[in-house]
Amino acid sequence: MKKNKKSLSKTFFGAEENAAASIDQTKLNDYSDIAVRMFHTRVLTAKELSFPSMAEFASRLLGGITYYRMLYFVNVLKIDMTYVTAILTLIGIYDVLNNPIMGIAYDKTRTRWGKARPYIMFATIPYFLSTAILFSGASFLGNSSGDDLRKIIFVFTMLFAQETFSTIYSIPRNNMVTLMSPNPKDRITVGLLNTYIGDFGAQLVYIIFLPLMELNNKGYINAPLSSVFTVVTFITATIGAVSNVAMAFGCKERIILQPDPAPVTKSIFYILKNKYARRNFLANFAVSWWSTGGYSWDVVTQMEIFGGSLYSMLAYMPYTILDPLSIGLIPRFQKLFKNNNRNAVIWLRAWDLVAAVGMSGLGWFFVDRKWAIIAIYAFFYGLNALNNGPANVFEAELGREINDYTEYMTGERPDGTINILTDLITKVTSPINALLTIALFKWSGYDTSIPMLPWSQGNKLVYQKVFFMFSGIGILPHVIRSIPYLFYDLVGEKRGKMYIQLNERRALIAKQNEKNKEVEKMIEMLKEESR
Repeated sequence: MKKNKKSLSKTFFGAEENAAASIDQTKLNDYSDIAVRMFHTRVLTAKELSFPSMAEFASRLLGGITYYRMLYFVNVLKIDMTYVTAILTLIGIYDVLNNPIMGIAYDKTRTRWGKARPYIMFATIPYFLSTAILFSGASFLGNSSGDDLRKIIFVFTMLFAQETFSTIYSIPRNNMVTLMSPNPKDRITVGLLNTYIGDFGAQLVYIIFLPLMELNNKGYINAPLSSVFTVVTFITATIGAVSNVAMAFGCKERIILQPDPAPVTKSIFYILKNKYARRNFLANFAVSWWSTGGYSWDVVTQMEIFGGSLYSMLAYMPYTILDPLSIGLIPRFQKLFKNNNRNAVIWLRAWDLVAAVGMSGLGWFFVDRKWAIIAIYAFFYGLNALNNGPANVFEAELGREINDYTEYMTGERPDGTINILTDLITKVTSPINALLTIALFKWSGYDTSIPMLPWSQGNKLVYQKVFFMFSGIGILPHVIRSIPYLFYDLVGEKRGKMYIQLNERRALIAKQNEKNKEVEKMIEMLKEESR
């Protein structure tokens, strides 16, 4: 009986027979030197470092606009929030269906152009175009009632198209960096450039929108927000389409994959082979029902509590200054944590937690004192910015290590299929999330029909709730998602051994199949260096 239990445990949780974790070492010995060099030698060109960050800049620009989606639907397009929530719930259900299809297609894709690049090439333009049209609806649908059927059908149709192309585009794009190089320093550099250039793109949206909203609301200019959304979104979509297509054509995939992927019925359970991914899955599932109330509480805070764009600029100034400077702290944190990504992420997440608790706690009592609330936000958000560079680098690489562990245990990279499980958790609980969104919005007492002007709601309790929704409601998910990292042990010698064996197997597959020219070129280059 015990033997059967061990066999069952090995079947579900043990390494696959052809995986790097269990393959006969004698087959890999010829590639040990190459494997070490693959792990330590940087292979990305300047173009390959810059193109992903350009694509990230455009995506974050559009993401910044999408962040105002609920505000756009309710305040600009003027659809009743109940209808908006119902539409988003239906789109979430559709996403449950199309994600598995795309995940399976992506994992089974093997072309001479690579695994991710073909999808990025051909799905980018329709994705950005459908998003631009969605945010242009208010320009031609007019200012009709909140239950206008035309507007409801328009939003549903365009969200449906956007979600379809977003799925086709985003799964490959999110995995592109991992496929470009087996060298962690390459990946960290790309991730760092993506983070900061992307953050600049997101901040640019705030710089554009807040002053325009304030000037409109005070009657100083006559530039309707419907026109602002239309112009800004189409410019952003153009930049996004061009930069992402450039990335697809200009970057190479050097990670060799199993030529014949596993059956879907098998690969979908490969998350069971990855204990680190299982723990993250459970933590995310535990908080997937959580909601922030579904509204742009940052805009409300900046316009009504801080008092407008000028005061908001002062509140954000420490963050704006310290965020790029935090890059300089990366070497110090690497030395402090001795290149242990796990310890770095745990401590830096705790740092962020302290900042969030301090901000929301003090903010609750001083929300009606403009200069006090600005100072509180400036201090704690600036404190948060000090660790942004190291936190983004360590956490991104930790995520890639976890994905690499799947390949180490299974011999495959079923990133798309595994996402079926990891993404499904938010879809399963989306009805609860939608109900909580409505409940929290009602709990806030915020009246969207009142123009966004300083303290226009005239109620301290309303603004206390608004500031909490903005700064503190994410504390619970933050804590729960940090728990799995307390048990993360892929560090030091264990981590190094995994990558050496993984790269030995990649080199073996490249030699046996001789299908990936970029991998062959990389291996030949490393051999020349060895000689």
